[in-house]
Amino acid sequence: MRPYVFINSAMSADGKISTVARKQVRISGEDDLRRVDALKANVDAVMVGVGTVLADDPKLTIKSVVLKRTRVDQGRTESPLRVVVDSRARTPPTAAVLGPNALIVTSRQAPRHRVEELETKAEILVVGERKVDLAALLGRLKDKGVESLLVEGGATLNFALLNLGLVDEIYTYVGNIIIGGSAAPTLVDGEGLTNDFVKLNLQEIRQIGDGVLIKWRVVSF
Repeated sequence: MRPYVFINSAMSADGKISTVARKQVRISGEDDLRRVDALKANVDAVMVGVGTVLADDPKLTIKSVVLKRTRVDQGRTESPLRVVVDSRARTPPTAAVLGPNALIVTSRQAPRHRVEELETKAEILVVGERKVDLAALLGRLKDKGVESLLVEGGATLNFALLNLGLVDEIYTYVGNIIIGGSAAPTLVDGEGLTNDFVKLNLQEIRQIGDGVLIKWRVVSF
């Protein structure tokens, strides 16, 4: 058993989610940012890979005061559980994502001194030997009461989850810019597939601002 998992990402018209420098770039407008905030308000946990933490230093919290208050009124935390997949415990101790209701997931190969430093900033969960076992992690999250999980990247984590058949839906906002660069990250990178491709069913296409939101359902493996 695992949570219901969906990926949400913004990408340029040429499929890039960042530049070759792998630094955060503004792709979507205010309307789409509000959509993402509402999406986040309805899930139990938000997850990113450590690469996203190192590149963007996200908080992963809800921005809207109204949405926060609604969650509290429902007996929930202001923002969802914040999960970082970090096999080698590379999350900086000053990262914005750390603090109460944050979970850093490492492997047994993570340097002990880094783990001990992060233990003072967040809950630590060890799942896997050399790298985080994602299937086992989702099972552990389910045991913690996480029924719905929003994944906000990056490209390597997206590929790993899709390759393992652990994603149910994908939301992609395609913005009205071209970024370019053969080394710039796309929605899904990783090792890539040569056959047995992940198949999708189109659920929705909707214009938001100057971009387009595309919603896909992942075909069951």
